[in-house]
Amino acid sequence: MRIGIMSFAHLHAVSYAGALLAHPEVTSVVATDPEHTGRPEGEAGGPALAAELGVEYVDGYAELLASGVDAVVVCAENARHRPLVEQAAAAGVHVLCEKPLATTLADGEAMVAACREAGVHLMVAYPVRFSPAFTALQETLASGVVGDVVAVTGTNNGRLPSGERAWFTDPALSGGGALVDHTVHVADLVDALLDGAQVSSVYARTNTILHPERAPVETAGLVSLEYPGPVLVSIDCSWSKPPAYPTWGGLTLQLVGSEGTTAMDAFSERVDGFSQSRGPLWYPYGSDSDAALLEEFLDCVRTGRAPQPDGEAGLRSLRVVLAAQESARTGAVVAVEAGRES
Repeated sequence: MRIGIMSFAHLHAVSYAGALLAHPEVTSVVATDPEHTGRPEGEAGGPALAAELGVEYVDGYAELLASGVDAVVVCAENARHRPLVEQAAAAGVHVLCEKPLATTLADGEAMVAACREAGVHLMVAYPVRFSPAFTALQETLASGVVGDVVAVTGTNNGRLPSGERAWFTDPALSGGGALVDHTVHVADLVDALLDGAQVSSVYARTNTILHPERAPVETAGLVSLEYPGPVLVSIDCSWSKPPAYPTWGGLTLQLVGSEGTTAMDAFSERVDGFSQSRGPLWYPYGSDSDAALLEEFLDCVRTGRAPQPDGEAGLRSLRVVLAAQESARTGAVVAVEAGRES
């Protein structure tokens, strides 16, 4: 298979490139990153990054799609996902799109429709679904030992990402700040645990107490969700890790059932500590969730089976974010009915 990478804006593209090059069924990887010249000085991208990664480079999206790719990974800024996904769908090319699916419901629905009408896969890049910790959590729930899900508490905390890519704190390109960046991962895990149930209502609060001088968007947030059942969910989605933290951040999930509790730490496979001379230490080991995500996508491209999480799952987590933004703006609980916010 020949796989394309559309934009290096999201630095997950670096991890994806490495995993694709190492995959036995991928014969070549080609990338394009035409917007790299508009990024702040010092941000990697374009042909220089492609050469560093060891992938082929072309000058534009049309050229990439005409180069015989079987599938593409869209790693553009959040607000630029729609045109790239639509271009790929029109070319008959399968798509793995970075999260969140889009910054507006209209864009997300248009992307899903374009891929459906073209008969191509649309998968959303939620790698934590493929972590061993989440697999173990699902198996525990399926065993019945904790009973029915009653409540879930999730955290997805990280460092302020602007030092690597300035667009994460540009609302025109990102769609928002920490609430947008980190709510969706936990919302997607809850979506998988509850078999795609539609959220009933959302209440959210955000603030800019953290990094007020560096980010014009919300940097901390707490989102409360209610699903049928009822199942109550809380999500801490803050950029609360300090600049000196030894890794980008982390994700945890605690599940309360009618018969017991269980929990996961998505990045628990690590050795950590502190060195007097080197400061905080963090050495991850074990499986690579990005590689597992790509394995699922490539297998679906090869076999034709539908991927998960698909575009519809991406829409459900997008609706959570949009309702949370509306709630944070108004201070009110936002009801979500029949696939829309009301």
